[in-house]
Amino acid sequence: MSLIVAARFTTFPAAEAAAQKLFERGFVEEDVTLFFVNPRGQHARHAPDHHDPGASAAPPLHHPAGHGASIGAVAGAIIGAAIFMAFAASLPVVVIAAGVGAYLGLRVGAFLQARNARAAHHEIVHHEMRNSGVLVAVHVCEDNQLDAAAVLREAGGTDLERASGRWQRGRWADFDPTATPVPLGDLNQQHA
Repeated sequence: MSLIVAARFTTFPAAEAAAQKLFERGFVEEDVTLFFVNPRGQHARHAPDHHDPGASAAPPLHHPAGHGASIGAVAGAIIGAAIFMAFAASLPVVVIAAGVGAYLGLRVGAFLQARNARAAHHEIVHHEMRNSGVLVAVHVCEDNQLDAAAVLREAGGTDLERASGRWQRGRWADFDPTATPVPLGDLNQQHA
């Protein structure tokens, strides 16, 4: 694992200026990267393929309400048919009752499944602590981590953080935008 120091900027030009200041202070290009972090709740719901770090998140293969709708339709059809069969109704009436029951069950099942999916997603969003913006991340060692943090802060960076992660090919390969950042203590408070 690599030691990483990062700070958030509001614009790409500000982040690029901070990167330039890092280069002027002796940091090399392969140890500095910048990238945009989406606003809370707008991160992919599915993890990217870990074999291809550049792969985007896969879209869901089915509608989230599909399973609940199917169960509701089957249950509604059975209940509708059973009610009318209990009153010894003719076959066409039972078939119509089963169809109406299936339709109503489909609607109720889809609604409940979609509501549960929204509630689960809403819960995830609430736990995200990272602010959106352009993140400048620097691959550092124990000796130069405070120098990197000072340069980022002086350049206008906010939300300074320290992380332990995988640094590969000049970028923070295992960055997780939903992970709670670990503040870099004193330097954050000096900026406030």
